[in-house]
Amino acid sequence: MADGGAVRRVTRGETGGATGGGAGFWAPGSQILWRYRENAGDGFHIARPVTVVRDDEELLAVWLAPGTECVRPVFADGRSVGEEPLESRYTKPRTVALGRWFGTGVLKLARPGQPWSVWLFWEPGWQFKNWYVNLEQPLARWGGGVDSEDHFLDISVHPDRSWHWLDEDEFAQAQRDGLMDAETAERVRAAGLAAVAAVRAWEPPFSDSWQHWRPDPAWAVPSLPEDWDRTPAHVST
Repeated sequence: MADGGAVRRVTRGETGGATGGGAGFWAPGSQILWRYRENAGDGFHIARPVTVVRDDEELLAVWLAPGTECVRPVFADGRSVGEEPLESRYTKPRTVALGRWFGTGVLKLARPGQPWSVWLFWEPGWQFKNWYVNLEQPLARWGGGVDSEDHFLDISVHPDRSWHWLDEDEFAQAQRDGLMDAETAERVRAAGLAAVAAVRAWEPPFSDSWQHWRPDPAWAVPSLPEDWDRTPAHVST
């Protein structure tokens, strides 16, 4: 999973009110949270405030703006997870930290019930870089946003429609370390192959020209709420 930003460690917030809309779909411009649960545990270790671009029965599209304050996992000593050798990356104690999303923003697209989301990345100056297929549990909606669990394996899709797998080493290590059983790993690989078939057929969202989309300049960068880790009372997919 793509991540980035300078960090400082934080404690988990108090349970309280949610950010964003309630039942139904969120209106464009609404600010919600896009979160990921820990792969071993019940807590959340990634939380990103985003702005809703589109939300309906076919698609949720959100914008992660540059400079957004986010929550990300770090080791208990404050080191970045990416600094640790793969063999011990998933076994050392972790905590969470605050940081800013650096670089250009990210447009995230997710279809209801689909076990992956598609992210669009740009170089500075809005030069389109690639689509990034993040294999994950289908998003669960709640009043303040959407939740998922990352499945380690990813796919990069390039403007010329070529593609390749990403993080296969992390996917294998997660299985060795007991973060994913064989049955789940088989489902994840099948989901990846389904995503590859969509790429080869050039189906939505790849064919929908989202690479030409631009955010509304009037949108403010969302703030990270103090209760970013609240447990939703009700969720739906």
